[in-house]
Amino acid sequence: MKIILSRKGFDSQNGKTPSPIMPNGDLISMPIPSGDKDRYQDLVYQSHDYLSILSDLKPSVKYGRCHVDPDLSPATRKNRPDHWAPAFGQINQSQIYLSETVRVEPGDLFLFFGSFHRVKEENGHYRYVRNSGDFYQDHDIHAIFGYLQIGKIITDPAEAKKLSWHPHACEDRIHNPTNAIYLPTEHLSFHPDLPGCGLFQYDERRVLTFEGHPKATWKPNGVYTPDSIIGKRKNSSKGPGVFYCGIWQELALKETPEAAQWAISLF
Repeated sequence: MKIILSRKGFDSQNGKTPSPIMPNGDLISMPIPSGDKDRYQDLVYQSHDYLSILSDLKPSVKYGRCHVDPDLSPATRKNRPDHWAPAFGQINQSQIYLSETVRVEPGDLFLFFGSFHRVKEENGHYRYVRNSGDFYQDHDIHAIFGYLQIGKIITDPAEAKKLSWHPHACEDRIHNPTNAIYLPTEHLSFHPDLPGCGLFQYDERRVLTFEGHPKATWKPNGVYTPDSIIGKRKNSSKGPGVFYCGIWQELALKETPEAAQWAISLF
């Protein structure tokens, strides 16, 4: 089982603000703005739509349409299609890395992470937590928010088109020869009582950020140092920890007992 750390959701460039960690520990990975058909106002967390949450947290930005991917929870859409199923799509260089360098296959595991910040509720509105004295509450962090163990990889345009709700099933993407959609296993191979994909709540063991450092500097961990990943990456950290600079989405770990043990420990 290969482990792929997959960066998704809001950051300083896409969305202009971190995704929220809700007061109860739920991690809401805000889908990045895009020209796709889904709208923030049509996505929900409990009784709040995403647009209202973002209007509280980042009122200076107008949010319209978005790229809902990975699409892991049936509760996210106000009007969920009857034939909806969880899925994750990838395309272009990121997919070439997955298919040709990593050689992903059924049974491999995506761990989705992104930029997050704890929020609190004040007078019916959400606000980012500041000055609490807890580093992981007061600062932006990288945290793992979801997972998908690959059950099937769809690359055929006709088959992809059947997943009409998913952004990688649209006409602009299905005819791109690199386009792929990943469907999950029914249950995790290493944890049969859990579904093959899902969302995590906040837990410090799922935080990648090294305490006291910027969010993209990760805790020291041998499973994701340069000699433990698939492909060539340089650790650009000027001190302890691991920092992979640049704009990238996928980082695959070499298939080792240590990597599998670390991934399984997150569940």
